[in-house]
Amino acid sequence: MNILAVIPARAGSRGIPNKNIRIIGGHPLIYYAINNAKRSKHITDIVVSTDSTAVGIIAGQMNVGCRWREERLTRDDVTLDSVIYDAIPKDRKWDYIVTLQPTSPTLTVETLDKAISYCIENGLDTLISAINQPHLSWGEKDGKKVPNYKERLNRQYLPPCYLETGAFVISKASVVTETTRIGEKTDVFEVPENEAVDVDTFADLMLVSSLLKRQKVAIYVNGNHTRGTGHIYRALELADEFYVKPDIYYDVNQTDISVFGRTTHFLIPVNGIADLFERCRKEQYTIFINDILATSIDYMIGLRTVLPKARIINFEDDGEGAYKADVVFNALYEDSDLPNAHVGEKYYIAGKTFLFYEPIEIRDKVKRAFISFGGADPMNYTDRILKIISGEDFRDYEFIVVLGRAKANVASLMEYNSRPNIKVYFDVQNMPELMSSCDVAVTSRGRTGYELALLGIPTIAMSQNVREEKHGFVSNENGFSYIGLNPGDDVIEATLKMYLTMSKESRRRSQNLMLSHDLRGGRKRVMGLIENS
Repeated sequence: MNILAVIPARAGSRGIPNKNIRIIGGHPLIYYAINNAKRSKHITDIVVSTDSTAVGIIAGQMNVGCRWREERLTRDDVTLDSVIYDAIPKDRKWDYIVTLQPTSPTLTVETLDKAISYCIENGLDTLISAINQPHLSWGEKDGKKVPNYKERLNRQYLPPCYLETGAFVISKASVVTETTRIGEKTDVFEVPENEAVDVDTFADLMLVSSLLKRQKVAIYVNGNHTRGTGHIYRALELADEFYVKPDIYYDVNQTDISVFGRTTHFLIPVNGIADLFERCRKEQYTIFINDILATSIDYMIGLRTVLPKARIINFEDDGEGAYKADVVFNALYEDSDLPNAHVGEKYYIAGKTFLFYEPIEIRDKVKRAFISFGGADPMNYTDRILKIISGEDFRDYEFIVVLGRAKANVASLMEYNSRPNIKVYFDVQNMPELMSSCDVAVTSRGRTGYELALLGIPTIAMSQNVREEKHGFVSNENGFSYIGLNPGDDVIEATLKMYLTMSKESRRRSQNLMLSHDLRGGRKRVMGLIENS
């Protein structure tokens, strides 16, 4: 079967000067149409119709022939039908003529080949690329604006409305004349939205530039009762920063899907590293993010093997494999020997909702205390403090206690809600609202400490494990009162009493130390380094 692709690319473009030869995504705009035609499994021959010397040079360098367009065929009023007909070599018999526009650079060869197959298999005379975009629309009748619908419906319930994208027209050669390429048996072929952009304006040019540079992103994250769930929260925040929907992998042997909460991101369970690697080999991500606490050398070598072209980004990696990453971020540590590491509070990623809250106002007296130990609380600090604050010495203060998604004994701890001055919450959706209602706080040395610092809430902190003892930001010099790993109940109680009676001036000094750090800008810094590493 002989299938000819004709790519019309004239020199004159009034809206965007030199449009067809502009460098977009590292290549001239026309490169993408020629490349699709060359890679197609159906197209046998290619010709570029042009009056541009530059286009002719590009086509020649790509080993594609040109048909020099006569001046009469370059006018604005000339239809594309006559241009295509003129470009068809008449010394051969053709089965199909495929018009490929150079203004659709995001069209993939996979979509093009599916369309050609569909056209052939269904015996169509013509197949036109289109996108289904149903909308509530209006027209005009008798000089009045009138709706084009009988009933207002949500978009997903509206009937299909196919708009031509201009990417391709596939025609039987027998129907192509100087005046038409449309036969009696015509259909449209729906293309994906990101392949449907037709470059006609500078806004279109910016959009395709962004689409051509679009990354394919995956995140591998695990969280549980022992490891904590801060990794999960950060992974979901990171996922929202990309202009694509990342694949988020988790190991079913380490992580229960419930710790992700309510999310519409792609959550993909894997059964061990071999399963993960096999999926990565198939998908070939351009950015791969590890948020799994510690990587081994063997793991990183294996990941590099299956993703040789990917940028690998690790978060809070305390393992030997960190040396093999392109970039390592650790907001919890103050220094690192790794040349590829970015450490310290400058790289803390604040939750989006926290950025809408201002620091608390320091009141004359403490009325309410916030208590939370992250998603898991493996040291059961929450249990111990709830027992402490149930005593008579604390009845004049209010306590907000938040349990994380991975907390083991939620039901028994919720029973403390029977106390008039204690409110226990589980899996809170609006954490900054609760925090901002409090005057002081108690937490561990993980993510929650940064959130409290961002809101300027004077805080008592303690470590959950030996690793947390290394976390540098949640410290006395930054406005916290750090009381160590597994302090005794008497130490916790005495420190809490001190905070509840602390003067306004002392609490303000703590707040000023906390707010002296730029915790709001970490998200921008991290994403800048990920995208440019």
